[in-house]
This record gives sequence, C-alpha cells and structure tokens, in this order.
Amino acid sequence: MSDRFSLPPMPLPPMGVNWLGLWTLYLKEVRRFLNVYTQTVAAPVVTSFLFLAVFTLALGRGAEIVDGVPYSQFLGPGLIMMAMTQNAFANTSSSLVISKVQGNIVDLLMPPLSPAEVTLAMTAAGVTRGLLVGLVTATAMAPFVTLAPQHAFFLLFHAVMACTMLALLGMLGGLWSEKFDHMAAITNFLISPLAFLSGTFYTTTRLPPDWQTVAHLNPFFYMLDGFRYGFIDHADGSLTVGLIVMVGTNIALSYAVYTLIRTGYRLKS
Repeated sequence: MSDRFSLPPMPLPPMGVNWLGLWTLYLKEVRRFLNVYTQTVAAPVVTSFLFLAVFTLALGRGAEIVDGVPYSQFLGPGLIMMAMTQNAFANTSSSLVISKVQGNIVDLLMPPLSPAEVTLAMTAAGVTRGLLVGLVTATAMAPFVTLAPQHAFFLLFHAVMACTMLALLGMLGGLWSEKFDHMAAITNFLISPLAFLSGTFYTTTRLPPDWQTVAHLNPFFYMLDGFRYGFIDHADGSLTVGLIVMVGTNIALSYAVYTLIRTGYRLKS
C-alpha cells in the first residue's frame, strides 16, 4: 500500500501537556453546570438568603455586634463562603458519580489526557462554579448586607483556595463513591459538619478554650477565617497559619486525587 495514504506523525503537545484536551474537558464540565443554572447557580443564592433571614430576623440577631461589626455583616462572608465551597464540591463529585452510574465514565478514561490533566481540568471547573456562585450570592446580598472588602489579597486567595480544596474533596468523594447514597453520606457526615462547625454562624472566640482548640484543627475554619478577614478586618485565628494550612491541604489533596486517577481507583473494572 502506498505511503501517501498514511497520516503524518502527530506532534507532541508543547511541554508535554495536552492543552486542547485539558481545555475541552474544562469547558465540558463548565457547560454541564451552566445548562442547569437554576439548580447550580440560582438555588444557592436562595439558600443563602434563607439562612440570612433566619439568623438576622427570626432569631433577632440583626442588631447584635460581633467582632466590631453588625451581625449581618459578620454573617455575610460566611454564607458566601459556604455557597462557594458546597458548589465546588458538588460540581466535581456529581460529575464523577453520574458518569459511573450512567456507565459513561469511559468517556473520561479514553481521551489522551494524563491523570494530572484530568485533575487540573475538573478542579478548575469546580473552582469556576464555586467562584461564580460566590459572586452571584455577594451581588444579590449587597443591598441587604454591608460587604466592603478590606484586604483583597486574603479575600481572593482564600476564595480560590477554598474552592480548590472542596473541588478536590469532591473528586475524592466521587472516586470513592459508587452510587448517590455514598456521596450523600460524605456530604451529610463530613462536609456539612465541618462547614457548620467552622464558625460560619458564630465567632469561635466565644467558645470555651478546649473547643477553640478543636475548631482550629478544622481546615474549614482557616478558609472561612481568612475570607472573613478580607471583609471585616478581623480574624479569630492566625492568618499565617491559615495560609500554610490552605496551601498544604491543597497540595496533599491534589496528590491524593492524582494518585487515585493514575491507578484507576474505582474507575476501571
């Protein structure tokens, strides 16, 4: 057979990275949650307003002063952070679990993407959803709650790192889970307790000393504390420790997700 019908060898991607494949997977994950934006973007805003109404109006804490600011101003960043992180987690975990249940997880395994590229693309999509939800929630909340950024670096750093942490946790949960019940168990018994006990609705300085120590062992505390500091110029814990915890946790989670994808943990039959 003549060689004129053979395809030329494909050039290697620049720097060994399949940028086109990585970008395509990222766009696929982003479009997946944008197609149901009422569920993935609008619904968290409604939930945040319900929490705001319950704690400031129904419980009568609207006029209370916490850390030198009105309670609503103290609560606002916590609700924004909770909305961001829960949606970053939901984006990556639901994608993997749905693919397993529907039997199309092979669509993630067959493309010429390395484990690192899959990890990066899916994590970036989760971060995108988290930040989008946070921005929409903050915009909707602005007429009712004073949100005046004081430290842009801490605000942006903790927003991105917190969404990254929960997106990676979502991937770990999605890789481990084989059905929706498994994913619900992780959400109900791990993610929600850590989020609610991180100081979202209260300042940890009011806790007894022993419980303050316990609270400071929760990595969710540091992502919220640094983010809230960016708004109200007050932190319950050490900002330096918070930066170290966020970076170290995300490095460890990234390596764990990469290793599980590389070995095909619960992905290959």
